[in-house]
Amino acid sequence: MSNSYAQPVLRTPDLSEAMTTVERLLGIADLRCLEVDFTARLSTARSYAAVAAAVPDADWWAAAGGGGSSERGDDPTACLPIWLQKWAGTPDMVDPFLAAIGDSPAAVRWDFNAWPAVPELGLDIGGTRGAFVTLCAHARDLELDEPADDYTVFVHVKQIEAERAPWLAAQVGLTVIGDLVMAP
Repeated sequence: MSNSYAQPVLRTPDLSEAMTTVERLLGIADLRCLEVDFTARLSTARSYAAVAAAVPDADWWAAAGGGGSSERGDDPTACLPIWLQKWAGTPDMVDPFLAAIGDSPAAVRWDFNAWPAVPELGLDIGGTRGAFVTLCAHARDLELDEPADDYTVFVHVKQIEAERAPWLAAQVGLTVIGDLVMAP
């Protein structure tokens, strides 16, 4: 198994613009096997309650060294700040999740079957392990470490197919705006 590599294609203070870009990118993808993953770093009981309601059955663990986790059956509000993650969610969870996070750093990653072939670049269909779109909210990076007041959209590709990222950006009228980085 290998990691995908991601490159930012849009940074905007407007969530609607970010979601429109995500939808346009998904419009050129093969969405068979579509799943959506959710991650958030939460610091208050209120933010935890809202996000947990939006993405039920999410796992969580203490962000600090306390060791608390959903696996151990601990109380998340006693372990704040926490990381919350929900794998293999559905697209209908995206809007409630984004509404629930408030100003917490969070990411939504759409995981699907493949990017289209790009014959002019000598690229076949870009399949699993390199076919994702991520929207980071209130963070500039995929690890959610660099705080921001805006949203960043990333396209994921295989490292050996790095030229696919600028091509994908161009398909939705954008250009890449940062470096290609290994995704967590």
